[in-house]
Formats: sequence, C-alpha cells, structure tokens
Amino acid sequence: MTLLLKTAFALFMGLLMTRVFKYTVGQKGIMFPDVTAFLIAGVLVGPYILGKFYVGFSNSHELADINILSSVALGFIAFDIGSEFRKSELAEMGKTALFIGIFQAVAATLLVDLALIFLGKFVNLPIPAAITLGAIASATAPAATLMVVRQFKAKGPVTDLLLPIVALDDAAGLIIFAVSIGIAQAMLGGTINAISIIINPLIEILCSLLLGCLMGWILTKLEKLFFSNSNRLSMTIAFVLMTISLSSLEFHIWQVKIGFSSLLVCMMLGTIFCNMCEYSADIFKRSEKWSAPLYAVFFVISGARLELSVLRDFSVILIGAVYILVRCLGKYFGASISSSFMHCSENVKKYLGITLFPQAGVALGMVVSAQSLGSVLGSLIRNIILFSVLIYELVGPMMTRLALIKAGEIETKQPEHVNRARFQKA
Repeated sequence: MTLLLKTAFALFMGLLMTRVFKYTVGQKGIMFPDVTAFLIAGVLVGPYILGKFYVGFSNSHELADINILSSVALGFIAFDIGSEFRKSELAEMGKTALFIGIFQAVAATLLVDLALIFLGKFVNLPIPAAITLGAIASATAPAATLMVVRQFKAKGPVTDLLLPIVALDDAAGLIIFAVSIGIAQAMLGGTINAISIIINPLIEILCSLLLGCLMGWILTKLEKLFFSNSNRLSMTIAFVLMTISLSSLEFHIWQVKIGFSSLLVCMMLGTIFCNMCEYSADIFKRSEKWSAPLYAVFFVISGARLELSVLRDFSVILIGAVYILVRCLGKYFGASISSSFMHCSENVKKYLGITLFPQAGVALGMVVSAQSLGSVLGSLIRNIILFSVLIYELVGPMMTRLALIKAGEIETKQPEHVNRARFQKA
C-alpha cells in the first residue's frame, strides 16, 4: 500500500470513527469530540494494530515521511488562533489573558518540579529529568483545544480567554523550558550558560514575532491586488505555507542561535492579517472549511504516533500518572487563582483551568530538545511524555468539551444538525 493510499485510508478511518461514536455512545446522549474519534482511529491504523498487517502505517519511518502534513496542519491551527487577537478584543482582555497565561504555566511547572523531585527519592528519576519534565508541563496543545471550540461553536467568556491563553503558552513555555533545561545541563556537569538560558529563547521569540509581522503585512498588501475572495484565499494559503517553510530556518552567529517557532510565527501572521485586512473575516471562514480535512489527518496521524509500548514499563506509568495529576492541578488552580486576581467571572474561575489540560505537539517538540541531556535521561523523559500525551489526547478534548458545556458556552444539541443546516443553505 503506497504512502498516499495509507494517508487516504487514515482519513477515511478517522471520519468513519466519528460515525461509530455517533451511533453507539452518541445514542446514549454522550457526545465525544471528533478529536477523540480521530485519535482512536489513529491508534487503530498505527504500527501496533492494523499496521502489523500492512493495512495502516507499519512503522515510525512511514509516519515520519508524512510529517510535513503535521507541520502544515499546526501552521494553519496557529494561523487560526492568531485571528483571536483582534484589537477590539485585546483591549478588553489582553492584560487578563497575559497574566493568566503566564501564571498558570509557571504554576504547573513549579508544582510538577516539586512533586517529581520528591518522587525521585523513591524511584529512579534524577533531578535534571524532574525539572525538565516540569518545564514541559507548562505547554498546552492548541490543536485539540481549537478543534473542540470550532466543532461545537463554543462562545462565551471562557472561550474568549482560552484561545489567547493557549497561544501565549507557546511563548511562556519556550522561556520556561530553555531556563529549566539549561539548569538541568549544568547539574549534569556543565556550566550555566546565560546565552542558552536567556538570550537564545528571547531571540527566538523576538525573531518569530518579527517574521510573522513582516509576512502578515506583505500578505495584507498583496490581498488588495485580487477582487475574488477565492483568489484571496489561495494567496492566504500560499503565504501560510511559505511562513511555515521560512520558520524552519536556523543559523548561528557565534554562540547565539537564530531560529523561529513556527507556532508563534503563524500566530503573528494571523494576528496582523486579521487586524489589517478588511477581507480577513470572510477569508478565515473559508480557510476553516478548507483546512478541516487537514486537521482530521493531523489528529489521526497523531494517534498513530502514540507509543503504546510505554505501557509495559511500570516506572514510566507511575511517574507519568504523577506528572498528569500534578500538572492538571497546576493548570486548574493556576488559572483559578490568577482569574480571581483579575476579577473574572465565576465560570472562568471554575472551568478555564480544565480546558488547559490537553497536551501534545509543543510538548513533543520540547522532548526532542531534551535529548541533549543524554540518551538515558532523554529516553526516560520521552517515554513519560509519550505516556502522558496518550492520556491527555484521549481524555483532554472530552474534558474541554464538558467544561465548556458546564460554563454554558456549548449548546447540548448535536453539532451535526447545525452543520447540515449550514451546508444546505450554502
């Protein structure tokens, strides 16, 4: 089976699984987000089940060969999230989102640090690995969160704060992770390097914002050359793809690394575009429909990448369970305390933290950087995060949906009815 055919089969299985959920648990009044169905379909077509029979993806190399689809999907997800940063909305909640975003990220990191350092006295978990895992705990998955919000048309104070906070997690997480892994490397026998701990992450964030601003400004100017929204959409897609490609560039000047975060660059591209282009609202609506199959493939592939083999190691399960529980506590109470300080509504205090539980892509990217701690610690961190991602990706979207329902920001009727009505009108 060719790789293209396997990708098509993965998309088909993902869509089929949404119908299976609808006509089984859905008949009992339990509505699972499509994200969960896509992830489970991914596990089925992955190397551990259908992949063994060469029906799905047989090994990690095949999944690596289609990694470009994941990069493109994350770029469009970040671009969509950037549209939430409109001037009118930022004037109302900019400071609130910034404070809550940083506070809950730091709270999750500190709580996980303390819990894992204490746990390390009883299991084989060195302190450098513990503080690195604490830094990774700050990250939240923008993809799963955006998918749930889009699918169920969530609207309200919690949703309004959620998307900007998830976007800010990337910037906050980059700094926290860079500082933590620098300290971990120093504890393993190196020396604390101010360039790698402070300067490099700040330069990465600054360069990402500048590149996103530049690409957004150019895109806005070029959109004026076209009079058809279809052509404007094509131009927008081309620019998002170019931005994703440019953000992969990396070079060094002495010890200073000049690099970019593709998530931050594409978020800033979307932010500048939505604030400068008068056609942006219509183009974002069209882009949402165009990118829906891409998101579906992204989540199915994410499910196929989940390493079920980590479930064989009891120590990984134990450390992973503590990591999951304490991180959730840090996210929940960090969001609750900071939102109380900012005088947010009761619904925001109660439910915002729960919507921040999902974790995937950004955390897995940090795991790659954690390999610099050595093969032994790098492998330990990787297995723990893979186990936690397995749990977070399957359970997190459902908890996000339930929290938004409790907050009164999602209608309880099935979204298929709404989507079908909108399709007929079109």
